[in-house]
Amino acid sequence: MSDGVVVDGQGLSEVERVVDTFIAPSKTFTDILRSAKWWLPFVLLVLVTLGTTVVVDKQVGFDRVAENQIRQNPKQEEKMASLTPEQRAAQMHGITVGYRYSSYGAFIFILIFVAIGALLYWASFNFGLGAQTTYGQMFAVWMYASLPRLLTGILTIVTLMFGSNADAYDMRNPVGTNPAYFMPDAGPVLRTILSFFDVIGLWQLALLIIGTAIVAKVSKGKAAAVVVGWWLFGLIISVGIAVATS
Repeated sequence: MSDGVVVDGQGLSEVERVVDTFIAPSKTFTDILRSAKWWLPFVLLVLVTLGTTVVVDKQVGFDRVAENQIRQNPKQEEKMASLTPEQRAAQMHGITVGYRYSSYGAFIFILIFVAIGALLYWASFNFGLGAQTTYGQMFAVWMYASLPRLLTGILTIVTLMFGSNADAYDMRNPVGTNPAYFMPDAGPVLRTILSFFDVIGLWQLALLIIGTAIVAKVSKGKAAAVVVGWWLFGLIISVGIAVATS
């Protein structure tokens, strides 16, 4: 028994795991040592993502989503301005369709992102720190640590349903959980940096530290070094992309 969870016994139900992720995360992550199932958080993420997409489609429209995203990218906006009306219409149609289909199929990107993140963590802990965790356990940790992202989707739905300005909607930063949301006129690089200091994202980061420390059986300090290290790497790559495209 560890932290009140029976590792080799019946353990927690999937619903208890989800609830405990928010109120007692150590219990959820300790239970992953017993079973690395992750289907319920994935189902919840899919449902909220699809719900958010439907609301965006109805309340904003993906043509407006595409216009808003182009307006935030100086190079792309300049390129679009140089096209003939017919060429611009064709380009906008393609971009709009791309945003629509990628949004409705976002669950695929969730799986790919978690799969890559779990692989990086598994390799970092097992080969870098000599841990004995499994890839499946890291995958489950990622899925449960992603549950706070449900709040972003729910807040997006609520704000769009109750008076949010469609002309200002940013699909990459839909709600005010980070400083970038409140600085729409800032440059792309600054917005990228500020968007990483997101309340929900930092909450997820903390859960990843707790979860990886438990399943890898290392100290939270070592877990934080790995998790924050990869977070900083992602920040640097994102800033680089922002510099190249702005």
